[in-house]
Parts: sequence; structure tokens; C-alpha cells
Amino acid sequence: MKILDLLDENSIIPELRGQNKRQVLEELAGTIVRNKPWLDRNQLMGVLLERERLGSTGIGDGIAIPHGKVKDLDELMLSFGRSSEGVDFEAMDGKPVHLFFLLVAPENCAGIHLRALARIARLLKNSVVRKKLGSAPGKEGILKVIQQEDEEF
Repeated sequence: MKILDLLDENSIIPELRGQNKRQVLEELAGTIVRNKPWLDRNQLMGVLLERERLGSTGIGDGIAIPHGKVKDLDELMLSFGRSSEGVDFEAMDGKPVHLFFLLVAPENCAGIHLRALARIARLLKNSVVRKKLGSAPGKEGILKVIQQEDEEF
């Protein structure tokens, strides 16, 4: 599975406006709802916020991978957002988060959802990739970085 199989240009936010966890989740979820307009935005936010209550999806090194499972979804959906300033996302290392991948999966999906999370985490483990994503110009630049890295895995 390639990340670009799940992520399209319309789901990329090169500069998030949100200043806190909820606002960032709202922005990222908004791209999912735009692509799947029948999804209930409030239900999606409820799922994401409940997952965050269990423990932050801010994994450290400036990265967060918020995720959840949603009823009425037929495929995995991914969005990406970047914050130059950084957002307090209650990350494990206590540092601000700059790179966000939001993964939403169908309610009855297990294995593929975990594989997608692992693939994203593996991509972002590389500090060079994180730097490239942090400085890539616009949606096209971000897509290009992900495509280059997708091909190497």
C-alpha cells in the first residue's frame, strides 16, 4: 500500500490555521468530509476527539497521526496538514507538532488500517523526510516528497 493511494492533493493543507488540537482536527476532518460529503462531520469529530482522550496521537518529533474508525465509510481516507508554528498536541515528547496525517478507516476495518498507520509512521521516522515535508512548497511540493518516499518503500 502506498500513501498516495490514500492521499490526494485536495486533502493536503500546506499551512494549517488551527492553534490547538480541536481546531487542527476540524481542519483535517474538513478535507475528509469534502471528499465524502455524506459523512457526518460531528460524528467524525467525536470519533477523533474520543481517540485523543484515550491518549494523544502526537508521537513526538513534531508528528501526529490522529486516526479513527467511522461508520458509513467505504475506504481508508487520509489527509495531511502542516503547521510552521507548531501546535500543542500533547505529544509524547512535549514538543509542538508540525506535521499531521489524519487517517480515517471504515468501522469494520482492522488490518489495513494498522498497516496504513505503520506505513505513515515508518515514512515519518526519517528526519530527512520530515525536513523535506516541512519545507516543501505548497500542495504539489508535499505530494512530490511523499511520492519520492513512497517509491523507495
